[in-house]
Parts: sequence; structure tokens; C-alpha cells
Amino acid sequence: MSTERSISAFARARNVIAGGVNSPVRAFRAVGGSPIFMKSGAGARMRSLDDREYLDYVLSWGPLILGHAHPNVVKAITTAAARGSSFGAPTEAESELAELIIAMVPSIERIRFTSSGTEATMSAVRLARGFTKRDAIVKFAGCYHGHGDAFLIAAGSGALTNGVPNSPGVTEGVARDTIVLPYNDAAAVRGAFEADPDRIAAVIVEPYAGNMGLVLPDAGYLQALRELCTKHGALLIFDEVMTGFRVGRGGVQERENVLPDLTTLGKVIGGGLPVGAFGGRADVMDLLSPTGPVYQAGTLSGNPLAMAAGIATLKAIRDDATLFERLEVLTKLLTEGLTAVFDKHGVPHTAAYAGSMFGLFFTAGPVRDLTSAMTADTERYGKYFHGMLDRGIYLAPAQFEAGFVSTAHTTKDIEQTIEAADEVLAEI
Repeated sequence: MSTERSISAFARARNVIAGGVNSPVRAFRAVGGSPIFMKSGAGARMRSLDDREYLDYVLSWGPLILGHAHPNVVKAITTAAARGSSFGAPTEAESELAELIIAMVPSIERIRFTSSGTEATMSAVRLARGFTKRDAIVKFAGCYHGHGDAFLIAAGSGALTNGVPNSPGVTEGVARDTIVLPYNDAAAVRGAFEADPDRIAAVIVEPYAGNMGLVLPDAGYLQALRELCTKHGALLIFDEVMTGFRVGRGGVQERENVLPDLTTLGKVIGGGLPVGAFGGRADVMDLLSPTGPVYQAGTLSGNPLAMAAGIATLKAIRDDATLFERLEVLTKLLTEGLTAVFDKHGVPHTAAYAGSMFGLFFTAGPVRDLTSAMTADTERYGKYFHGMLDRGIYLAPAQFEAGFVSTAHTTKDIEQTIEAADEVLAEI
């Protein structure tokens, strides 16, 4: 089917938008070809400018756990918009959403809203430094925490070296305060603390890594991080921007029974609108301005439209006792079905799922960290992506991304996806 209108729209965008997109992965550079421009979505499906329907497993990169244009969310947004889109003053909706989050996420006692996940992670790190009066942070190769300078650091030549910038514009001074270690390697974290026990302010981690594909923690890994941070007086930050309300009501921390000091959130808590948040222990959060000396602010933080969409989404999650159980059944059905098809065609692969998130690597694996993830056959993934796209299945346009299932997906949708994969793998 023709994608002529999308190609024309991309040409127009390149004339006025840097790179033609407002977030790099949308440009399809990792898979080749021209991006598909969308004009509408409903339930589990999107419709393109060329009037082609796609079964969506990206779901705006995670936020749309209820699917596109859920009636309760649409009603909440339109009702809020009719009252005014922004005030620059507090509203009760901010407290209502905060109360919903605190009631569900075990470690959060106080919260602060931002307008993006990047703002949330940047602010959490600043707060951790202010609380501990230390400078360095530990992050893990392959874990993405937004585009703040401290997070755009690649690992050095040795496991315990300081990082080096992997984006122009990130200074060496920032890199000196960022220690990059392999994910799933508790011994490396122990070594970093032993090498410089009074310098590390915080360890920040995606507890289920979703930005190098879906990579799950080894048994005991998260608990080891918790114990090391406690022992050495550092804060543990769980970046649950992606996993929050995606793998369970209380996120990874509830599933794994490991409580961080600070948690960052986004995506689902805004129901598809721009939002972020960070929260945690009251004694830490109380250091934020205006009660404390650590400054953080945002003109549109707590925006009424985002708060309304988030409240509608979290109420739907809270009030549906079997929602996550149903989602996990569907995600398991999809992952196991794809695994069977890949086995049938003899295609090396590694698959994982948790809650309503899934990942599939074109490598025999196992995949435990960024090094093993990078063994994936990205060229073959590109062919698979386009084959699935031609059959109306919209997957992430990059091998190293997680996929998502929503409450709008059905067993029939899963079967359609597995059948499409069978056809594509037979071709490639």
C-alpha cells in the first residue's frame, strides 16, 4: 500500500523541523525507509495519513495502557480544557493525582510533578546530590534516563573508569561525575563503592531495562543495589518512567519487593499527555524548594490537562482488579507465540516479557546487559520490521526498544500478529 502522503509529510517536516522529527527514533534511521505519519488512533490501532490501519505495539512509547482515545481519558481532557488549559497556580487535580500515585507506589511518600521524564530524572539526581552532599552518580550502560547531560555518558575502557561524553555538548566535567557500569553486574557496583566510598551520591537504574530492548534483572541484582546504597549512604533511584504502572500497580519495586529512596515516573501517569514526576522518602523530598534549598521548578508542571488525563488513567487501573493479570496473559501469549514462530524458522532470538512489556532480540542470547544486546542482528530486525509494517503491524522502529500491550488489545490481535510474523520470517 502506498505511503505517498507520509513521504510528502516527512519532506515538509525536514524543511522546518531539525531532522524532520521531534524525537530521533521516529525518523526510522535504525530500520531504513521513511517514517509513517499518523492522523488518528482508537483502541489498539492507529491510522496513517495514507489511510492505512496499524495494530500498535508502540502505544506512544508506553503511556497508552488503555489504548488510543480511551473514552474516559478523552472526556477528562476535554472537560479540563473547557475550564482552562493552564493557570500557573496550584489546582486540586495535582493533589488528586499525587494521592493516587502515593497510594499505589510503595516507596513514595511525597511527589513533585514535572513536564517530562527527563526533567524528573535530572531533578532526582540533583536532589540526591543535595541530600548526600556528594557529586558522583552511578548509571548503567544501556539504561536510558532521558537526555540530561549526566545521562549521555558512555562507559570508559575499564569497568570502574569515569565515563566519557557520547554526545557533543556534554562537558568532560559532567562526565567526571558519572560512573558507567554494566547492567546486571552487582560486583562492579560494589567495586565502585569500595574505590571511592564517600563520592557516590546515588545509583540510578531502570529496574527493568526497557531502552536497550527489554532486559530483566538477574535474581538478587536489585536487592544487591539496595544493600550497597544503604551500606554506603547513597540513594537508590529507580527510573520507573517506563515500568511505572506498566508491570503492576506499584511498578517494579512492588513486583520485586525492593524499595528505592527515589522513584521517577512519566508516561502512564499522564495518559498520553506530557508529564513526569519524581518522589520518594519524605525526608529527602522535603529538601526541595520552597521548603528546602534544592531548587526545581517548571511553568507547566502539574498542567491541568495532564493531571486530568493521568487521574482518569490511574483510576481505571485502580478500579480494575484483574487489569494487570489480563495484560500479562496477553503479553505472555504474544511472546510465547513469537518465540514458537522464530523457533519454527530457525531464527536466533531471545525474548522476554514482564507485565504489559515485551522484548525480542535477533540474537541467540542470553541478553543480560548492553554488550549482549548489541550482538543482535539489526539488519535482520529492519527487514522484520518492514515486513510486519506491510502487514499492518506497527512495532518499534529500532531493535533496542521495548514493546507494549494495552487493555484494548485482544487475543485475536495477538493471533494476527503471530500469523504476520510467521509470514515475514518465511520471507526473510
